[in-house]
Amino acid sequence: MIITKNWLKDWLDIGDKTLEDLVKTLNSIGLEVDKAYRIKAPDNIVLGYVKEKIKHENSDKLSICQVDVGDKILQIVCGAANVDAGQFVAVALEGAIMPNGMEIKATKLRGAESFGMLCSSTELGFPKINDGIMILDDSIGKLELGKALNSYELFNDCFIEVELTPNRGDCLSVYGVARDLAVAYGLNLKDQNTFKEPENTLGIGRILRLQSNQNLNSFFNYRAIELKNKVALNLSIKLRLAYIDTLKDNSIENLLNYATHSTGVLFTAYDFDKLKSANNDVLINIQKQENGESAVFCQNKLLSVGGIYQEDEFRINDHTKIVIIEANYTHPEIIAEAKENYKKINNEMFYKSFRGSEPKLNIGTDFLFKQMSAISNITLYSGSQQIAEHKESKVINFTSEDINQMIGKNIEKNLILKILKHIGFDITLVTEELINAKVPLHRPDIKNISDLCEEVVRIIGIDNIESKALEFFEKNRINQTYNNYKFLKDLRVRAVNNGYFESLHYVLDFKEELHNLGFKTTNLKLVNPITSELDTLRSTLINHLLNAASFNIKNSKKIVKLFENGMVFDEQNNELHKIAFLSCGYKDEAKIANKAKPELVNFYDFLLELKNIIGDFNLANSSYVFLSPYEQADIIKEGIKIGYVGRVHLKIENERDLFKTYVCELHLDLLKPEFKTAKIYSKFPAINRDLSLLIPKDYPYEKIKTCINTLNIKILEGFRIVDLYHDENLKEQFSLTVNFTFKDSEKTLEDNEVAVCMEQIINTLDKELGLKLR
Repeated sequence: MIITKNWLKDWLDIGDKTLEDLVKTLNSIGLEVDKAYRIKAPDNIVLGYVKEKIKHENSDKLSICQVDVGDKILQIVCGAANVDAGQFVAVALEGAIMPNGMEIKATKLRGAESFGMLCSSTELGFPKINDGIMILDDSIGKLELGKALNSYELFNDCFIEVELTPNRGDCLSVYGVARDLAVAYGLNLKDQNTFKEPENTLGIGRILRLQSNQNLNSFFNYRAIELKNKVALNLSIKLRLAYIDTLKDNSIENLLNYATHSTGVLFTAYDFDKLKSANNDVLINIQKQENGESAVFCQNKLLSVGGIYQEDEFRINDHTKIVIIEANYTHPEIIAEAKENYKKINNEMFYKSFRGSEPKLNIGTDFLFKQMSAISNITLYSGSQQIAEHKESKVINFTSEDINQMIGKNIEKNLILKILKHIGFDITLVTEELINAKVPLHRPDIKNISDLCEEVVRIIGIDNIESKALEFFEKNRINQTYNNYKFLKDLRVRAVNNGYFESLHYVLDFKEELHNLGFKTTNLKLVNPITSELDTLRSTLINHLLNAASFNIKNSKKIVKLFENGMVFDEQNNELHKIAFLSCGYKDEAKIANKAKPELVNFYDFLLELKNIIGDFNLANSSYVFLSPYEQADIIKEGIKIGYVGRVHLKIENERDLFKTYVCELHLDLLKPEFKTAKIYSKFPAINRDLSLLIPKDYPYEKIKTCINTLNIKILEGFRIVDLYHDENLKEQFSLTVNFTFKDSEKTLEDNEVAVCMEQIINTLDKELGLKLR
């Protein structure tokens, strides 16, 4: 749907609203703008008057014109065939720069001096309206010689193309778009000064009669005009029709297209002489067809099917004297059902009727006849013949609470009613709470309360409604116990998905083995233990997992991945819920891909599997006697220690006949479920930079990480260690290489922006931690 700001002003007083504001508002109310730009005539183009035209003596096609531009008269040589004395024209003065880059200069053409140029619409950057120069008239405003052309709104306008969804046929007109904008801006549409019937003219009843069967699904309004001579349209109408690419040779068809695009009402024109009977009148018979559509007949001949097509035989042409003008409306659902029965379809007509044309036919016919009444060569017949049976509109019952529940925000009841009334709904208060909304005919897409809610939201603005996380809950059944169960179940599923098998052991354990691992046991003594090796309450899950792994290895298993959850007891007899993981042996089976020599599991692979199961976490230094002093750490999550991870000490591996083995034990009560937060993903490329720092031996990386994070660099997406290097030259220091990733969500980063951030990081590390670049 194409509109211009100047055209929009015919219906709505938008004042000094800018193009940017119009585009933003249209987008916010659901009318997505596909294209928008300014259209302005170049500077140094003024309004002139051709006082005299003589033929160039040395050319058959050139004319020498004397053109009055207000403060002087210029001689201009023109090659346009349509130039003539008595015309108001657009004159490009010396120094004017045309849209194609050409500069206007004084010159000689075939010996005749020329001091400017008479311009066509295309030469000024506007659509083509004719062959030759553009003739100006008072439809652009008061004609003042020498006045800059771009001071007239028609030549200093804004072009806007709206991409409408199929359900918004009500906005397939300038009037329809203005109607929605009026709601958004809180304005009223302009009073169009309803067309007044001409006096002392023949009534349409003398030449036209109507017949129809009952219960039509369509509205019809017939009027008539008589053409005396060829009709000329004003410049404003022609230029607007050229914008929408519907400017034709026939002036009456142009007027009908102009009225349709302006008001949304569909028009069809018939040649009276092709329809008249022996009595010199026309009897039109409208019949309801099988699928509900309305067919128009005259003397048993099909003239048209409302909203679908018109027979070419009865169209108007350049010789037509009397024109029967039909305005029609059929419900779009009827059009959709009937379309398949017709091979002939007028695509332009069907496009509008299928989506929903304007049902208030008088708006269109009054607008059309108002334009025609200003044309001297057109005589209007008074009165009209109409078929407009009353149609019951759909009524939707709702309460303001219903709307607010759907929106998720409390909207005042009066504001909801105001919005719906302004859009065109007929509102009735049934009770203090219950409201009836009668859907206007021009909105056939409104079916239920959800559609009403959508109307309120788009006018308020989706951006003005605070977003809330979607929460799922079940009343009276979901409690903390269920949440804990569900969380544990999810952990177990993720563990299985990563190749782990669940183990189940007694809550009792062997005290001697626990002490050898460095675990303290409860001071409670079992009076009658099951066996001598189950003589105390367990204080860890690790011992059972190590014994299970040893048993599997002795039974020729090369890959052992186990996990277990359950209760353990500390030395004060407190019950703790824990979960533990063990990975022992090879990473995968012997196969061709690894040449039958698979690698043993390593620390980083084990940590990655833990991350897949429990989510992100941090590591801190730890000291557990049963773990390797070189591969162990405490697990930190949200600043809280929740467990530990590491490789089993080589001595213990050998004692229990284990391959390389890694274990982890976590407090389930401290391990909380993570809620995923969706973030906008930047479509712009990232920039990576590496930084090599000299650090002392055993220097904690956590200090470096904390220092960098405190800078809160907006474009720093993340950073990580990529290398740790040492040689003789570094002596007691190590080289730590950190990779930084920079990305902006709104633009492509420049190298100098990243350089500034890197300099800030280097300076801070030096100042705060005393770390230098390698």
